[in-house]
Amino acid sequence: MASSLVQFRTEDTSKIKATNICERLGIDLPTYMRMCISRLIQENGIPFSMKLEKEPENRAVAAMKTASRIAEENGISEMTLEEINAEIAEVRKQDGI
Repeated sequence: MASSLVQFRTEDTSKIKATNICERLGIDLPTYMRMCISRLIQENGIPFSMKLEKEPENRAVAAMKTASRIAEENGISEMTLEEINAEIAEVRKQDGI
């Protein structure tokens, strides 16, 4: 069976880390690369998930979305700023603030 040379470039630190991992597993980096190609062929595709993880939402944005949902559930999502300030003033007056 004929063989072909496959080359690619990577960061030096990545190669060192990958080589160290392979050595701890008892193989060398070229063996690992051959294993990857073999699995690619066996799976007829990438042999691992290639999904992007959902990025965590900004906490302030999440809080605003929660507040909007609660306002909508309570029928107050269409209140004007003046109405909101009037309600705050009324509560403060009742509480003696």
